[in-house]
Amino acid sequence: MRVGGPARRTVTAHTAAQIVAAVRAADDAGEPLLVVSGGSNLLVADEGFDGTVVRIASRGVDVESGVDGSGVTLRVAAGEPWDEFVARTVAEGWAGIEALSGIPGLTGATPIQNVGAYGQDVSQTIVAVQAWDRQEQRQLHFAAADCGFAYRHSLFKDTMTGASPRYVVVDVTYRLELADLSRPLAYADLARGLGVELGARVPLADARAAVLEQRRRRGMVLDAGDHDTWSCGSFFTNPILTAADFAELSDQVQRRLGPDVVLPGFPDPDGRVKTSAAWLIDKAGFSKGHGLPGPAALSTKHTLALTNRGEASAADLIALAREVRNGVESAFGVRLVNEPVLVGLTL
Repeated sequence: MRVGGPARRTVTAHTAAQIVAAVRAADDAGEPLLVVSGGSNLLVADEGFDGTVVRIASRGVDVESGVDGSGVTLRVAAGEPWDEFVARTVAEGWAGIEALSGIPGLTGATPIQNVGAYGQDVSQTIVAVQAWDRQEQRQLHFAAADCGFAYRHSLFKDTMTGASPRYVVVDVTYRLELADLSRPLAYADLARGLGVELGARVPLADARAAVLEQRRRRGMVLDAGDHDTWSCGSFFTNPILTAADFAELSDQVQRRLGPDVVLPGFPDPDGRVKTSAAWLIDKAGFSKGHGLPGPAALSTKHTLALTNRGEASAADLIALAREVRNGVESAFGVRLVNEPVLVGLTL
């Protein structure tokens, strides 16, 4: 977001041992702790952070159990740049995360948010997470079933106190398929862009290229010269409603906007229904570019991205986020939830 004040102290940790040592030192000194991965999912207050920032910079991708006929298991350091890792898997013929191309940040952050896009999320391929438990002062191994994965959520996110984690991810282990073709395409726009049916499989490189094109059109691939990419990506998560609440919201939408207006709905296996935060924002009167000329405005390419037009403060961005959230709640009775981590700020 290119906003936010300074940290009192910053430590860069290049190895797993350095990560643990830096976290322990801050805890032993009783200092507030902020663990920063790529920083792409943070909105930090203009006053900064009065504590220690541990910046994760460990690197490494290890083939842990060898390549066999059914797949490959990869143990990836928390500081490994995510999109570089995805690009390598595509080049190697390892399928399962190709739809997560173009996402900024580092690998260690992916299980915290259960990062996902275009019909894939990391919980589909993660088999284990190694993390330092600040409360018990020991390193723990979490099998995927123990991670509490849900839509943009996990045990690791659930146990954070504000922006401060209980569990500091050290590395993540993934299990990927050996395949020249992508996993079945689960996102309609992606399939249309490739000229294939939903559920089709396409060459991995084609899937990655199509995802990057979709993200660029939405301003979701970092470009220093394009203010539409000075964002945290999607600022709000998509609401997930009970079937009854979704039906009630659909009726409300049609009463407000007309009988032919259809509220987008994506059924989940548990019977709940996900709807589109971007659609609700637009229909509540906040169109692309709302707030221009700035200093903070919605992206001109996607209503779900709040952007810094060059001179915004964190206060400007949080004011815009509050305006949009309150407007959607007033129009539809749905209270949107922020996706980025807020540091020293409340929405």
